[in-house]
Amino acid sequence: MTGLLRFATAGSVDDGKSTLIGRLLYDSKTVFSDQLDAVERIAADRGDDYTNLALLTDGLRAEREQGITIDVAYRYFATPVRSFIVADTPGHVQYTRNMVTGASTADVAVVLVDARKGVVEQTRRHASLSALLRVPHLVLAVNKMDLVDFDQAVFDGIVADFRAFAGRLDVKDVTAVPVAALQGDNVVDRSARTPWYDGPTLLGHLEQVDVARDDAQQRPARFPVQYVIRPMSVDRPDYRGYAGTLASGVLRRGDAVTVLPSGRTTTVAGLDTFDGELDTAVAGQAVTVRLADELDVSRGDMLVAAEAPPATTTSFEATVCWMADAPLRPGARLLVKHTTRTAKALVTALHDALDVTTLSREPVDALPLNGIGRVTVRTSSPLVPDDYVADRRTGAFVLIDEATGATVGAGMIGSQLGVRA
Repeated sequence: MTGLLRFATAGSVDDGKSTLIGRLLYDSKTVFSDQLDAVERIAADRGDDYTNLALLTDGLRAEREQGITIDVAYRYFATPVRSFIVADTPGHVQYTRNMVTGASTADVAVVLVDARKGVVEQTRRHASLSALLRVPHLVLAVNKMDLVDFDQAVFDGIVADFRAFAGRLDVKDVTAVPVAALQGDNVVDRSARTPWYDGPTLLGHLEQVDVARDDAQQRPARFPVQYVIRPMSVDRPDYRGYAGTLASGVLRRGDAVTVLPSGRTTTVAGLDTFDGELDTAVAGQAVTVRLADELDVSRGDMLVAAEAPPATTTSFEATVCWMADAPLRPGARLLVKHTTRTAKALVTALHDALDVTTLSREPVDALPLNGIGRVTVRTSSPLVPDDYVADRRTGAFVLIDEATGATVGAGMIGSQLGVRA
């Protein structure tokens, strides 16, 4: 496999997420010498008799002092096979919103379990959130195997418990790896202490996991307009282009596209980049689109494949993770930002809240901080979303406090967690 892979780590407190990422960075030789020197100094000041690789990701002073992860830490590293962006997410319940943020764009969720404790409440919580966010691949990293003498029976029991719960979430792709992050067993290099395990190392699996089937290029074209360009240059005084990043699908010169929400249809006259004109643009690519006809197109509009447009709506049902201290109640007036369009919004109904550990839903009057619930939202101007299950990019939105500009919620349009009995 080649290209970029985004993955997020999740798990309970002290399961070793930051240490695991530090080990990945260290053993893959992507740690600069000055970073390692700084970590060794901090470890010495704290009286540690080992190099605490968790400090490579726990960058906040409060994180270092308490020995916990509070904020999402993003790190980049690469091997000869693939490049990676990893999100180290917190394990505490009160930082659920941070975990949602880190996993929202992940291709893989690495859920850690302490081999001594097995599957606990936070394990189920993070597996549920990963499924709700439609992360296509899960890895169960059973960590601290050295503390249970690398007992295969312990590993097999934890894997069976996790697979039983993941099966209720309809998660189809789960890979389990026994690791000891502190010593590096089965993280980058295969461990001689697990002769009974014949699967890949954690890095080996991440290098080879196939995300092609989740490729955004296979979906209908969606191009949110970010900026209208009119250079008015001497050479091209009539130039008009629409700049943005292709969210999904493929655009080619001559393709029929519909401008939403107006509904006008035209064709692609050209695709421009800083390096020159293209015949084809693919998902994730930043381009400027020129159209064959002069239409009224503004920031927040979306160019979509004419043969497969999304529905235009001013009211939709969604699942929301609430991120503000003050609870969300029906009647709340907010701003909704969907791709490049921002509109005033009213939460007209709060249907229920999801308990991500028991997978039950209960009616509620308000959604507290870190709560996850199903709502109905009405907007002041039309949006053109896809269902989140069909497209994570154009099915997601954020809720913003109109007075402060703070992000107070993250939403998934039409998304519900499918639970098997």
